[in-house]
Amino acid sequence: MAKENETKKFEIVSKYKPTGDQPQAIDSLVQGLNDGLRTQVLLGVTGSGKTFTMANIIERVQRPTLIIAHNKTLAAQLCNELREIFPNNSVNYFVSYYDYYQPEAYIVSTDTYIEKELSINDEIDKLRHAATCSLFERRDVIIVASVSCIYGLGEPEMYHRSVISLTPGATLPREELISRLIEIQYKRNDFDFSRGTFRVRGDTIDIFPASSSEKAIRVELFGDEIEAVSEIEIVSGKKTASLAHFAIYPATHYAIGGMDGMEKILQQMEQDRDREVLAFEERGKLIEAQRLRERTNYDIEMIREMGYTNGIENYSRYFDGRKEGETPFTLFDYFPDDMLLLIDESHITIPQIRAMYNGDRARKDNLVGYGFRMRSAYDNRPLNFEEFESKWQQLICVSATPGPYEMKLADNVAEQIIRPTGLLDPEIVVKPSKNQVDDLISEINKTIASGGRALVTTLTKKMAESLSEYLIERGIKTTYLHSEIVTMERLEIINKLRSGETDVVVGINLLREGLDLPEVKLVAILDADKEGFLRSEGSLIQTIGRAARNAEGRVIMYADIMTDSMKNAIGETERRRKIQKDYNKKHGIIPKTIEKGINNSLIITTPVSHSTGKLTEKQRAEKIKEYEKLMKAAVDKLDFESAIVYRDKIEKLGAKNGK
Repeated sequence: MAKENETKKFEIVSKYKPTGDQPQAIDSLVQGLNDGLRTQVLLGVTGSGKTFTMANIIERVQRPTLIIAHNKTLAAQLCNELREIFPNNSVNYFVSYYDYYQPEAYIVSTDTYIEKELSINDEIDKLRHAATCSLFERRDVIIVASVSCIYGLGEPEMYHRSVISLTPGATLPREELISRLIEIQYKRNDFDFSRGTFRVRGDTIDIFPASSSEKAIRVELFGDEIEAVSEIEIVSGKKTASLAHFAIYPATHYAIGGMDGMEKILQQMEQDRDREVLAFEERGKLIEAQRLRERTNYDIEMIREMGYTNGIENYSRYFDGRKEGETPFTLFDYFPDDMLLLIDESHITIPQIRAMYNGDRARKDNLVGYGFRMRSAYDNRPLNFEEFESKWQQLICVSATPGPYEMKLADNVAEQIIRPTGLLDPEIVVKPSKNQVDDLISEINKTIASGGRALVTTLTKKMAESLSEYLIERGIKTTYLHSEIVTMERLEIINKLRSGETDVVVGINLLREGLDLPEVKLVAILDADKEGFLRSEGSLIQTIGRAARNAEGRVIMYADIMTDSMKNAIGETERRRKIQKDYNKKHGIIPKTIEKGINNSLIITTPVSHSTGKLTEKQRAEKIKEYEKLMKAAVDKLDFESAIVYRDKIEKLGAKNGK
């Protein structure tokens, strides 16, 4: 977290230069930004290099940038691409850290209370912390986020004020450092050293930052003075660098600062609790009153004793000083005022943003109305659409099929139809739906024989599952991509398709926007004539675009009638093909399939065994000894489940060593 990074500029590192109609689009949009235009649109066809255009705009304007994508997979892909383009700058990934999330809810009709259940992805949590930390340290920051970025976070000033600055020579007594670490939600654990913990060994304190992966920080004290600050390896404890300065950011975005003002906050919570309980009692709702009193009492005591409670986000407005109903703090508030906002696949992303507030409010109505939560739960929420619109000064919407909202708002529309590779929009063939599965298998086999891959999109989840099983039974390497697959696994499925481990991916509408798959030669659209959201003109154009990154790309629509959506999508594709053909002919360009490496740079934690081949005998012995201590401590506390986990880790370390 060196201060010299603050003055770094965005610098593209690429052998490619803008080509085709990219230069005109870049110039037009940059000029619009310089002229103060609030909303612009980049209407770019699939494969025209919209990401590279965005990168050039960022380099030209040199402003911290937030890019919002409509799903985690697309955001991950965008982040990977931009990290390759800007290897010396800070490109970050910020999405919901839940692999599984069942929100707290109350179903009135069946009198059923559903506890919040969740599974947090530790890797994504690190990436979120790395993103917010970078915004306080430098300006050359790009954050690629999902729509979850409009959900409430802790107040940024309090988050920043809670930072512990470590500089050799500074005065910081040992007990004060420990106390401050606990205040910002770091947990002391002298045995199981993991992210968000610290351990104390005499006058040496090791801290594992919440935003870190493989490195920890060692603080060596001499009396009340910091003698040295070092970077160390997690496993061996070996020093890897001496640091002139390091900043420890809170372990949670819901930083609540020190305990000085805590009692005042808790008293306010108690007053509001009493008022809301009384309101229930006056209406004769005694069960709700008792429920609210007991639940809130428990949470207040947990906060008073531990500084934290499950569901603390429901009390967030007390800690960040907001009044009831006031706009929550979000990732936008961590950016400087001159930030640039880009919304990718805006025709999908903007409607998602618009819908988030009402869905959250409807769920909270029951929780608050029946005494499960105080009214402050309403203020732990996403932005409503009007609040979202107030958060940005300048916006560029990016899509092959911009929606009516962005087109109406746009002060400038830049069209980008020519692909740098000379690739044309794919040819489209319409076939009858009778015997569509048998014909599909024949077409898939031809595609695989030519070294290509295939995407198949269906209308229903059941059909996608059945088709996947049917193709597998016929010896075709097939994967079903569905909404329940966690973020990192989706990326793995896509990479397996690209590498050839899988030949076909079947999905519903997860395959439409933004997936960059140059190996795909065939896109098959089953039941293309079933009018609706999944077979609208815009959806069909997006799906067709999945085959536009391969010189041999083609699309088969299985349909019995020609709908207006099909007719318009095919007509727009032919219009673009003509423009692209004319450009290629004029410049003597022969279409060439995109060549792109397969990577997943989002995984920032690399186990030592991956980076060095194997742990050394000394490192392995130290790790086993550490786990044995933890296992014994767990047994002493009668926590046998944890003891079994540590036992298994010990056995695994022994097995890896050939024991």
